[in-house]
Amino acid sequence: MAGRLELGTQPGVAEGDSRGAKSRGSLDADIIIANAPDPVFVSDLEGKILQANDAVSQLLGFRQDEVLEQSLSRFISPEETREFTAALREVVERGVMRNVVLNPRSASGEVIPTSLNASALRDPDGRAIGVIGILRDMRELDKARAYAESLIKNAPDAVFVSDLEGKILQANDAVFALLGFRPDELIEQSLSRIISSDETREFLAALREVVERGVTRNARLNPRSARGEVIPTTLNASALRDPDGKVIGGIGILRDMRELDKARAYAESLIKNAPDPVFVSDLEGKILQANDAVSALLGFRPDELLEQSLSRFISPEETREFTAALREVVARSVTRNARLNPRSASGEVIPTTLNASALRDPGGKVIGAIGILRDMRELDKARAYAESLIKNAPDPVFVSDLEGKILQANDAVFALLGFRPDELIEQSLSRIISPEETRAFLAALREVVERGVTRNARLNPRSASGEVIPTTLNASALRDPDGKVIGAIGILRDMREYEQVVRDLEKSKSELQEKILDLEKFEEVVVGRELKMIALEKELESLRKELGRLRAGRA
Repeated sequence: MAGRLELGTQPGVAEGDSRGAKSRGSLDADIIIANAPDPVFVSDLEGKILQANDAVSQLLGFRQDEVLEQSLSRFISPEETREFTAALREVVERGVMRNVVLNPRSASGEVIPTSLNASALRDPDGRAIGVIGILRDMRELDKARAYAESLIKNAPDAVFVSDLEGKILQANDAVFALLGFRPDELIEQSLSRIISSDETREFLAALREVVERGVTRNARLNPRSARGEVIPTTLNASALRDPDGKVIGGIGILRDMRELDKARAYAESLIKNAPDPVFVSDLEGKILQANDAVSALLGFRPDELLEQSLSRFISPEETREFTAALREVVARSVTRNARLNPRSASGEVIPTTLNASALRDPGGKVIGAIGILRDMRELDKARAYAESLIKNAPDPVFVSDLEGKILQANDAVFALLGFRPDELIEQSLSRIISPEETRAFLAALREVVERGVTRNARLNPRSASGEVIPTTLNASALRDPDGKVIGAIGILRDMREYEQVVRDLEKSKSELQEKILDLEKFEEVVVGRELKMIALEKELESLRKELGRLRAGRA
């Protein structure tokens, strides 16, 4: 390789060793340059190329002899030659230069975008006599930049690029549409022009977070539009890095929050004006919002509820259940009919049920729950009253689910069938009725679901003693608090006495029919005799008449 590089000796090296040191330094430099993966060249202070590795030839497509001893001005434009000469002066003064843009023309005529980093080449006395330059092929990077710029330009969201001082370097059409400014009114302007002093400080803090962590999330910005309207937005930003990976700015995405803020305001209005007690909590159970109905239910003022944990109002056990309900909200987005018994300001324990749905952030992540409480005091009274009616009813009454499992039964059921409560409760009716009647009972349950009632279904349960007991079933729907049919309340009527009466009537009817037959036979005999008497009388009368005629003829 032509134009061997000679390095200066270190201070204090003996003159006798100077030549050997130069030789070793030259050899080491040659090896480093020749094997460097990047294009590396050495030039003097006039820009004449003294040495270049194979990567330079591959980049530009020239042979070594077409590059060495040539001026860089052969490969770059006059303007870039002047910039390179200025860069050489910077190397002499400061010892190094960074990221000078060069666009050399290759052997095929292609202009190749590159960046140049250079350091000083010094003689043994430390005097700068040239530069060692490293070229970086920027074609792929420029393609990536063009692609990134295309993504930014065509993004549906408002996207901008800023430096670390908050100066806007680039913005897409969605930014101009959002704020109503022309490009020349925003580009190269500081964000502080359109946001308040406080928000400028927050934005610079967000940029510091970008430098430290590479990203910032959901920073609030309220830029003022060209018309003077303050537009609520959130900012998500990621790091903008130079080719060496150093953070040099941020790529920000603004999200217009006006519609979302309207939706939030509407949701807050719905919560505030809901007739039921409604509250919003985070995932730790801290109450973030509660309407007047919650205060009316519990008797606490809003300031005694907000920012308080629900664990203040419910027992430790129920706190654990509520936390489990929140996990269900995260996993399934909803929880139904969780039982809560909060303690009111007066100390009263108030039975309630909780239905909750997920509260999500703009990214769809569950961040809390919207809970609706239902005061169960009246319903519990109604249930207790219903249970009392069932328990004390003279007829056998039971409650079953829609699969026929017995949930509740009164004493009259146990008296009728002879089973203990633990032998019936939580058991299926199929245990005490035949398979055919089980099918008939399930059909009756379907009728209950569809029509709310079923009448006079026949059941013949087998008692504990094995006796088959004829009964009829009348059933009505059992409904949950939302009105959904969840089972049936059935009333059995013992048909044994009725059937005995029917059998007695049948027997009496049979005996009566026999008596009627006997009477009919007796009547037949009596009537036969009467007919015979009538016939004899008629015959006697006829004989009398004949005797009278005979007597008259003799005379």
